[in-house]
Amino acid sequence: MFIPKEHRIATFSYLFKEGVCVVKKDTRSPTHPHIEGPTNLEVLALMKSLESKGYIRITFSWQYNYCYLTAEGIAYLREYLGLPEEIVPATHKKTTARPEGRDREEDRDRPPAFGRDRGGGFGRGGGGFGRGGGD
Repeated sequence: MFIPKEHRIATFSYLFKEGVCVVKKDTRSPTHPHIEGPTNLEVLALMKSLESKGYIRITFSWQYNYCYLTAEGIAYLREYLGLPEEIVPATHKKTTARPEGRDREEDRDRPPAFGRDRGGGFGRGGGGFGRGGGD
């Protein structure tokens, strides 16, 4: 299948930037939802080609292809796109800070969650049919 160079570069750039790509098994879709330019069929064909060369690993589930870059794929795309060694895919970046969310100190000041303040836990209280739940 002939794929224009602009579409190939757009697809490879997205794959290298993110480190992963999700492609729906839909050959009639006029565009890919995340990549501007190529059709879904073109992205699907490029991913199959990269998989046959060992540059990505594809997991298929529920009509979606989940494509993951391998170490060889990173080297190939870096050479193809002319990128320096310092640039790495988002899935390979190290995060030193703790992700956004709750801190452990905040959890200590909060009252117990629903159901934990009854003292018994699962199966301790009454309730249910024929178990003395009508106290």
